[in-house]
Amino acid sequence: MAGSLLLLLDDIATVLDDVAVMSKTAAKQTAGVLGDDLALNAQQVTGVKADRELPVVWKVAKGSFLNKCILVPLALLISVFIPWLITPLLVIGGLFLCYEGVEKVMHTFMHKPTTEQADPQESPIQDLASYENEKIKGAIRTDFILSAEIIVITLGTVATAPLIDKVAVMSIISIAMTVGVYGLVALIVKIDDFGLILQKKSSALQQKMGRLLLAFAPKLMKTLSVVGTVAMFLVGGGIIAHAIPAIHHFTAHNTESLGQIPNVGFIIGSLVPTGVNLVLGVVAGAIVVLIVTLAQKIFKKSAH
Repeated sequence: MAGSLLLLLDDIATVLDDVAVMSKTAAKQTAGVLGDDLALNAQQVTGVKADRELPVVWKVAKGSFLNKCILVPLALLISVFIPWLITPLLVIGGLFLCYEGVEKVMHTFMHKPTTEQADPQESPIQDLASYENEKIKGAIRTDFILSAEIIVITLGTVATAPLIDKVAVMSIISIAMTVGVYGLVALIVKIDDFGLILQKKSSALQQKMGRLLLAFAPKLMKTLSVVGTVAMFLVGGGIIAHAIPAIHHFTAHNTESLGQIPNVGFIIGSLVPTGVNLVLGVVAGAIVVLIVTLAQKIFKKSAH
């Protein structure tokens, strides 16, 4: 009996070791998506009233956990029964991200704020509540697509592993990514509050740090807003590029060739796939916006 117990403990230790190694590999491969996820979700909180920032982040984080509770079992089922469906679903998600990116750009240029327009933070409670709910829904919707990509990437790293290892690794990555992203988002959105606290201190150095943080916070949020929109195109374009063999091979070939250029090869070689993904994301998003706009016009005409 003692021998059986030792064997069981050895098996458990082996499984845990395998899970740790695979989790580390998956974390490295999903690190890029984590950066995009952080930028996009921090951007989603912009415009929310200061005292509602953390509650909004918490609601989105809960939505993110729910997304992963849906996506992890779904990904496992699809990988077992219909693995060919993973790529088409990812492409649909990528196109949706590109579509939202183009819509954000169009909204920025076509609806420039005027002095007559009310600030969302000064709107009536009903409007403010509606504005906040739209922010939360949009963030959870975007998180669903990014979570799907993280889960599929993780699934790829454990494709040949036993089912229990797949479940363990995907669960660890899902929890770690969600806590990491929304923990950082919560810190980012409260930078200005921390600056105000420092400004009230007696130390001149702390007061100066407070003023610097207060000046830095709005610039950071504006930057994240731009980075978040660009991230939509990069993530969406990257998903589409990987799904089209010709584009994927073209990018890989050119990256390898340019990487051999002395001194600057690595930098240029790294920029090529990023540029291709960005352009592809913008073009794909513009096409989807055009199709959706035409479909809406046709639907309106047929309704009349």
